[in-house]
Amino acid sequence: MSKEKEKRERYSWYHKGVEEVERHFETDSGQGLSAEEAAERINQYGPNEIAGKKRKSSFALFMDNFKQPLIYILVIASAVSFLVGKNLDAAVIFAVAVLNAFISFIQESKAEKAISALAKTMVSQAMAVRDGKKVKIASGQIVPGDLVVLSSGDKIPADMRLIKVKNLQVNESALTGESVPVEKSTGEVDENAVVGDQICMGFAGTLVTAGSARGIVTATGMDTETGRISRMMQESEGLQTPLTRKIHEFSKSLLYIVMALAAMTFALALLKRMHWIEGFQSAVALAVSAIPEGLPAVVTVTLAIGVGRMAKRHSIIRKLSAVETLGSTTVICSDKTGTLTQNKMTVEQIYARENASGVSGDFTKEGKIIQDGVESKVEEGSGLYECLKAGLLCNDSHLEEKDGKYETVGDPTEGALLISSMNAGIERDKAEEENPRLDTIPFESKKQYMATLHRSVSEESSLTVYMKGSLEAVLESCKDSVEEKEAAKIKEEVSKMASGGLRVLAFAKKKITPEKESINDADIESGMNFIGLQGMIDPPRPEAVNAVKMVRKAGIKVKMITGDHEKTAQVIAQKMGIADRKEKVFTGRQLSGMTQEELRIAAGESNVFARVAPEHKLGLVRALQFHGEIVAVTGDGVNDAPALQQADIGVAMGIMGTEVAKEAADMVLTDDNFASIEAAVEEGRTVYSNILKTIGFILPVNGGELLTILAGLAFAAVIPILPVQILWVNMISSVALMLSLSFEPGQKGIMNKPPRDSGEKLLKKSLLVRVAVISLFNVAATFGMFKYIYQTTGDVVLARTIAVNTLVAAETFYLLSISRFIPSVFEYLRERTVKIAYVPALGIICLFVLQYVFTQWAPLNNLFGTQPLSFNQAISCIGAGFLVLIPAFILKKFNPIE
Repeated sequence: MSKEKEKRERYSWYHKGVEEVERHFETDSGQGLSAEEAAERINQYGPNEIAGKKRKSSFALFMDNFKQPLIYILVIASAVSFLVGKNLDAAVIFAVAVLNAFISFIQESKAEKAISALAKTMVSQAMAVRDGKKVKIASGQIVPGDLVVLSSGDKIPADMRLIKVKNLQVNESALTGESVPVEKSTGEVDENAVVGDQICMGFAGTLVTAGSARGIVTATGMDTETGRISRMMQESEGLQTPLTRKIHEFSKSLLYIVMALAAMTFALALLKRMHWIEGFQSAVALAVSAIPEGLPAVVTVTLAIGVGRMAKRHSIIRKLSAVETLGSTTVICSDKTGTLTQNKMTVEQIYARENASGVSGDFTKEGKIIQDGVESKVEEGSGLYECLKAGLLCNDSHLEEKDGKYETVGDPTEGALLISSMNAGIERDKAEEENPRLDTIPFESKKQYMATLHRSVSEESSLTVYMKGSLEAVLESCKDSVEEKEAAKIKEEVSKMASGGLRVLAFAKKKITPEKESINDADIESGMNFIGLQGMIDPPRPEAVNAVKMVRKAGIKVKMITGDHEKTAQVIAQKMGIADRKEKVFTGRQLSGMTQEELRIAAGESNVFARVAPEHKLGLVRALQFHGEIVAVTGDGVNDAPALQQADIGVAMGIMGTEVAKEAADMVLTDDNFASIEAAVEEGRTVYSNILKTIGFILPVNGGELLTILAGLAFAAVIPILPVQILWVNMISSVALMLSLSFEPGQKGIMNKPPRDSGEKLLKKSLLVRVAVISLFNVAATFGMFKYIYQTTGDVVLARTIAVNTLVAAETFYLLSISRFIPSVFEYLRERTVKIAYVPALGIICLFVLQYVFTQWAPLNNLFGTQPLSFNQAISCIGAGFLVLIPAFILKKFNPIE
């Protein structure tokens, strides 16, 4: 069979019989491949490795940052300035262009390592059978058709069809999201089974937790499930954040406006009979004045400050743009295990047999039973006590204490049994000392039970067999002691627990003759006495329940997308407040049968999706984005990586998350807690609010500069402010003031507002009105002072110096009108617990020093074409700038920035 045809069929081996698989791959289930055949196949199929995506060099990434409309203007202006002999102007303008490109490069230069991390999940040694002998080889040398031997602790090296298993359990949580190890078998399964239900398959990168097996390799490298995920990640569309999209649109519009105005300025200068070089200098001055050169730097700093705030709230930001995206998030697609839940199986309900009657109730963390609202302690010797004791003794796992918390080493369900008994006051060491184990019948998926034999130290002649397993297996062994009526009642209790999403284990015991020191299956077949049931679940995090409530109050939809079973997902979603009882739950199988349009409808109408595969999660994210949603996705496994990368913001788990998930994500939660996402959204909204303030601050400054240049040409036939002076204002004075806005605290009630409309324009009408009004005041003050000084003294250098200082004074007072500094001072005077937002005051002090040096220091006078001012001249600049408070406070009252 050709390699191409084999690729088309490679996903259906779980539906094929062992003999068909063996025949197809021309291998032997006893002897394996020959060394010669394996060598041929490595040449045919290539090494068993994940192929990385070719990445751009650092130089190419840096040069990409010059491909921006506003940078084009600066580079052209610099080049032409150089050609006409304005070397200083050219150098300064070009330095600004390089600085902006460098800032963007620093943000983006952390190359994505997701594919590399994905490849590491498959690097291991493997035990293969070649020429009938077991040989240990590098996993990269495994080929399709190889016979691989698996044992507990092994990392599965490739996708394989299992042909022989013995008590095999595999942890597939990184691939499927299922929280407990999967019991494997060799029987074929339904053709439409999703990855989590393909129990006759072993998948590359997953871990064998118990048992042993043999399997025939069906796929290697990029053809494995892990490889498919890698390919999806490589094909994921690169997304811009809402802010970068808006700034890009704004930049394109500004490019055309600046080019048109510059051409008009040049033409106007020629009409005024100015020398063409002076006309060009005027055009350059106008172009430079219209570009908010300091904005990229301030946006970067604002985002970085948000990063620092989020780190204190358990959120590590890997990509700066993620900070702002969080603030505009409209949908959060959350994984279940460990994010919404505690990632710890916990016994929540218990049923115990008491003298042929049942005792049932909720089991608390304090080891007490709640029946009909009444809480009581579990008494030693009671049926409840015996049920918990059975779960402790018939158990192969153990607990390890780390940082004051217990972690299960072994099966999570057995860990839940140990913790439930410990909470009830049963000490394991003491119980095992009083009841030493003599023999064990290990759990087998075919039999569905485990049994242990114990001798009682207090009663030398007493041997007890404890049994745990599925209800069907345990009741079959208890058929002599449990009547039909009682059996029906027990089954009813199991149904109640299962309807609540609980995983139920049944327990039984019996005494046997003291001479016997071992047990076999025959000893378990009959004569067992039913003890009780324990129902467990991975419960919701209490703080996550409140966080879901808060984000929904903020207008953000929450959807659960999990690889776990449908019923479990539905119950947890109801407990979390994500869904109600009528909520329709879609499974991966249903999603696979949908058209693109049906998938988009399903993504919008349901909040719960279960048994999903990686492609389903990726498809749901794209479907939501099609509807214009800003999507945040949480995940911790390899299976989550494509969706994390496709999402507007990917959120990985820091504790339980795989390296693949972390590298694909924009943000990592250090506590794996959904509540931290809610905190991050709040910070994201604050960051966006501060960025909007900076835009509302800088554009009137640029507008004032631009109009001043035009006014100078129209009414004075001279440039009121030189290009280098404009760059000083834009890159030094304005940045010093704008940076203080980056530290502004969030507004009260910011999480009570709905998410921003992702289609909302950056320059909405209210902001444009503000820009227009303040720009007109700035030109009136700046050009008015220039015109007056130039006419009265004839000194153009002095007039320009006063014009620049007037503009800086105006923007300083304008800052005070939009920052939280003055309101926070009054709030502090009323209520001493309020913190003063003092950073703007520090910015103003810093600016005063810089402006003093700019104006009074001879070296900078020569560089920027300024001259020292007298005290009275400086006061006149401040007085003119102070008047901006009149329109600013009117706008604050009737036309606030937000």
